[in-house]
Amino acid sequence: MILRGKSSEESSKESRGKLIVICGATATGKSGLALALAGRFPTVILSADSRQVYREFDIGTAKPSLSDRSQILHHLIDICDPQATLTVADYQAQAQELISHYHQQGITPLLVGGTGLYIKAITHGMNIPRVAPQPELRSQLATIPQSQLYQMLSQVDPPAATKIHPHDPGRTLRALEVFYVTGVPISAQQGENPPSYPILAIGLDSDWQTLETRIQQRTHQMLEMGWLKEMEYLIKKYGQNLPLLNTLGYAEMGRYLSGETDLDTAIQQTILHTRQFAKRQKTWFHSHPEINWFHVEESNFSEKIWLKIENFLT
Repeated sequence: MILRGKSSEESSKESRGKLIVICGATATGKSGLALALAGRFPTVILSADSRQVYREFDIGTAKPSLSDRSQILHHLIDICDPQATLTVADYQAQAQELISHYHQQGITPLLVGGTGLYIKAITHGMNIPRVAPQPELRSQLATIPQSQLYQMLSQVDPPAATKIHPHDPGRTLRALEVFYVTGVPISAQQGENPPSYPILAIGLDSDWQTLETRIQQRTHQMLEMGWLKEMEYLIKKYGQNLPLLNTLGYAEMGRYLSGETDLDTAIQQTILHTRQFAKRQKTWFHSHPEINWFHVEESNFSEKIWLKIENFLT
């Protein structure tokens, strides 16, 4: 393979590249807004959803329909088999490659979704250790009490230990995993290298009453679209122990299909847990001051967003 430098024309186009982020809690209308905006200027949509990357998990992840995807080109959807694991580093690499590709064409992509870590990986240029999950190592470490694991982490990576709560087994295991695989503390491999192109971050917010109604409506809509049939197919093909079948919504509906609860209870639990998830998303995104917030209850909020984008693009 012969590598060549960018021509002056390519460099000029890439230097004009920008990125627009549409983020916020679940059910705030991010996908619908992105489709509406995409009709106003040349763009593509890059999904930032940690479950929509997986094939066959369609209805329960509120994946954009094939009709929507035929209107505007979508990327980073259906890029991984359900049995595999797509790491944040994997996602980041693919998203950065796509952004660079479109910048060379003078196109500003829309990065759309509610997975905060995916978005931050791109907008902040997070340095992420490329260490895939190690099931055997994790199973061995999981037999050790959390207090002892945290003490081990404090010895091999004191800076990481100061940032991880003593009762956070997930992050403790990950930090130890990275250290034992690479021999280098995770704290020494992290940091940020923000991209040089301009970024406009748009956040969609909603009052709780409106959001609760939207979550309820979407849950019932997914059931009407055949969510349970989708689940029956996935369980038959992959087995109930597939990790994705134990994520939000799928876990609750799975308990109904296995006879552990009735449908009404499964629906109410899905709505409750989705609302709790939305609250965590709100907390995450509101901790980032660079986001420009718009309330979906405001009149003409989409036009106000378009004016903001129009000024950004000129």
